[in-house]
Amino acid sequence: MIFNIKKHNTLLYNTLLRLSRNLYFYKNIGLKDTFETRIYLMFLHFSIILIIYKNKKVKFPQVLYDSLFQCIENNLRELGQGDVAVNKKMKDLNKILYDILLKISVKIDDFKISKNLILKYFEELNAVNNKKYVLFVEYFVNFYDFCFELSPESMIKDAIKFKDK
Repeated sequence: MIFNIKKHNTLLYNTLLRLSRNLYFYKNIGLKDTFETRIYLMFLHFSIILIIYKNKKVKFPQVLYDSLFQCIENNLRELGQGDVAVNKKMKDLNKILYDILLKISVKIDDFKISKNLILKYFEELNAVNNKKYVLFVEYFVNFYDFCFELSPESMIKDAIKFKDK
């Protein structure tokens, strides 16, 4: 019997993962380096990419979306979570992505992230030192500007070239 193994496109996942592992977030901004933090950072980057596609009136490929969540699901399983836990976590992660996506305010030439949204997922930015919050927001405004200049065809591949200050 021959098994037909479906391969997933991991480019989007690998790009988002690499962006979420940027030491800038952990050294300069002081975020906790946890699974949740990295997922939230991945979802913020991904939301920006989705919004740019929408603003450029280009349909985002469903297969890339599906592959992203398949990669996340595979990682949860590799971490030892069982079927029930993985299914619940995936449902929760989908809700988080849509929460982030719906609360980012973007017009083509004006990108903003709700302060409430940031503080909901990155509590450590609620500290007295508001400078780190400002750096965090500036990073994502600059990321939006950088990606907006890219073509939709190359955005996922070239987003990795983004360099923070």
